[in-house]
Amino acid sequence: MNDLSRELAEAAWRKSSRSSSNGGDCVEVAQLSGGRRGVRDSKNPNGPKLVFTPSEWDAFLNGVKAGEFD
Repeated sequence: MNDLSRELAEAAWRKSSRSSSNGGDCVEVAQLSGGRRGVRDSKNPNGPKLVFTPSEWDAFLNGVKAGEFD
């Protein structure tokens, strides 16, 4: 297991406040080393994960706030 895989496996994941409360569309986020963020589907915690650098995360959040993904 490489360092990133280990960090993702041991991360403290939290459900996004943007996730719905009815059991669907659940996204979890974890703070990683170096200011990075991990993102995963809470219904498939062992599935693929996305890792964002700090600047990518900021751009993503700005896009969400601007409604770019609605």
